[in-house]
Amino acid sequence: MRRFFIAPSGLKDETTVNETTPIAPAKVLPDAQTVTSVRHWTDTLFSFRVTRPQTLRFRSGEFVMIGLLDDNGKPIMRAYSIASPAWDEELEFYSIKVPDGPLTSRLQHIQVGEQIILRPKPVGTLVIDALLPGKRLWFLATGTGIAPFASLMREPEAYEKFDEVIMMHTCRTVAELEYGRQLVEALQDDPLIGEMVEGKLKYYPTTTREDFHHMGRITDNLASGKVFEDLGITPMNPETDRAMVCGSLAFNVDVMKVLESYGLREGANSEPREFVVEKAFVGEGI
Repeated sequence: MRRFFIAPSGLKDETTVNETTPIAPAKVLPDAQTVTSVRHWTDTLFSFRVTRPQTLRFRSGEFVMIGLLDDNGKPIMRAYSIASPAWDEELEFYSIKVPDGPLTSRLQHIQVGEQIILRPKPVGTLVIDALLPGKRLWFLATGTGIAPFASLMREPEAYEKFDEVIMMHTCRTVAELEYGRQLVEALQDDPLIGEMVEGKLKYYPTTTREDFHHMGRITDNLASGKVFEDLGITPMNPETDRAMVCGSLAFNVDVMKVLESYGLREGANSEPREFVVEKAFVGEGI
């Protein structure tokens, strides 16, 4: 018999192991994908990219289930919008950090080369197919709700089917807007859709707790008409305007009321109408 000291990642105390006892191989994650890059935008926000399963086909705006194993080897899974467009060779995700969250308390520490679980079964309502044809497309998001629109803003179909695309994004502070700002600025130089985006995409970021050139909640700026005045455009019209909404439950409910006041109706994949709302992330406690 020999005495081995197993590192903290294994057994915690000095343990006696028989030479002939086989050592269990390291666990391999089910549906594993490898992390290719990680970026921390603030103390509470980060994005990361992973390899894309060869079998995964999705529509820009959809989400998948991703996760990690807990201490007992059981998967902790949550719904995450794919922030990269359908044509990208990798998958990008944008996430909040919840200190005591079952998943993000672990996920925020991932490093390049490590693996996550990714179930390749995309679903979601924030897809262009769920909207009736129109002329102006609104993306309405708070916080990490911009993730599906990060995908859709890079989707050629959005600019082929609509004359204008307006991205309204509200966060508490300027720093929390940085992910979206950099993405929008990079679009004009994108070799695939740079020319399509030019003159069509309007970006309207606002803050609620820090001074900024545009401030206020999306609901207030829509209801008061301030966003129309600032952008020099006509108010919403159900004949021409279509919208997609992604945020907290309270945000979704409030925005739906505003959109309905302009005559827009909620639709779905099975019944396209003037606006759609993503409800998969409400109350996830990530």
